[in-house]
Amino acid sequence: MSGSARGTIIGVVVMSALLALYLALAGWRAIALLGSGEALATVFGIALLVLPLIGAWGLVVELRFGLRSARLSRALGAEGGLPEQPSSPQPSGRVDRDAADAEFPRYAAEAEEHPGDWRAWFRLGLAYDAAGDRRRARRAVRHAIALERG
Repeated sequence: MSGSARGTIIGVVVMSALLALYLALAGWRAIALLGSGEALATVFGIALLVLPLIGAWGLVVELRFGLRSARLSRALGAEGGLPEQPSSPQPSGRVDRDAADAEFPRYAAEAEEHPGDWRAWFRLGLAYDAAGDRRRARRAVRHAIALERG
């Protein structure tokens, strides 16, 4: 596992633990408000209980997405199907946006030619990500996950 991947995993674990702690504290406070017997406190308690539930759902959804996309990345890497990194990344290690934009049409055409191939959609997601379009990257990777799952 590369240092970058290890750092990402540590970051995810730390942020997930902090969010879980926040959700537990908010839930505990919501239960205290619900038990107060006052009308306004009960309303606040209900609202405060709903927000941690939504947060917990979001956390589970994002962790599942991360685990599934990492699994697809490992599978595609084992097949030798991951896009090659440009030879001259930026000093930050990120892909040069101009190089990513130049490669993007290739991956878009591949996904269009093979709409049922999760590999093509996953590579398209990586191309969107390299080009800085996170929303479309996530959508393409979600589509790849759905295709791979059958």
